[in-house]
Amino acid sequence: MKTQTKALGLMMAAVLLVTATIFGTMAYLTDDDQVVNTFTVGNVDIKLDEAKANTDGSLVAGVDRVQANSYKLLPGHTYAKDPMVTVLDGSEESYVRMTMTISRSAELDAIFAPGGANMLKIFNGYDSTNWIYKGNVEDAAANTRTYEFWYKETVSAADGNVALDALFDSITVPGEITNEQLATIEDMTITVNAYAIQADGFETADAAWDAFPAN
Repeated sequence: MKTQTKALGLMMAAVLLVTATIFGTMAYLTDDDQVVNTFTVGNVDIKLDEAKANTDGSLVAGVDRVQANSYKLLPGHTYAKDPMVTVLDGSEESYVRMTMTISRSAELDAIFAPGGANMLKIFNGYDSTNWIYKGNVEDAAANTRTYEFWYKETVSAADGNVALDALFDSITVPGEITNEQLATIEDMTITVNAYAIQADGFETADAAWDAFPAN
């Protein structure tokens, strides 16, 4: 794990990568935290992590939160997974958002035809009053779909770390998926990103995110 800091204003980005590989009727879901993708000057700082889970998706009690988990994925099974942003102590008031990018979007849409894949139903515990859903964008060339969520309010961590509500708390693999369908989404990846930008100087969240670098 390497960490790098670049001067790009009071901004911060964190990335959590989840990878699912399909083997017959089961798959292995892994995530590799990329919180190292950090851009910060001054005092806006965040981290992205999740609870430690066993390969069957059950939680491991009494341990710190982690930046990587591995799962043995089975149809019809539910796995604990709760991507959570923490605004770190000393950070200025900031806007926070998360994105979730899923590869193999065309194959997923085909599996869940005719309506297409509704990832908000697969990811359990999502609360729209905490993380406001801003829509999704498909990239046909990359075969991905990215979902965007904005935190309900600005966050200040002047007096200590502030842990925000998790984006969701678990994943359920639909039980009706067949072996043939699983094979079409082999090596599917789910990448969760978290971003923060200073609130000072921006009257609205829209103005703040318009100013945030695209990359």
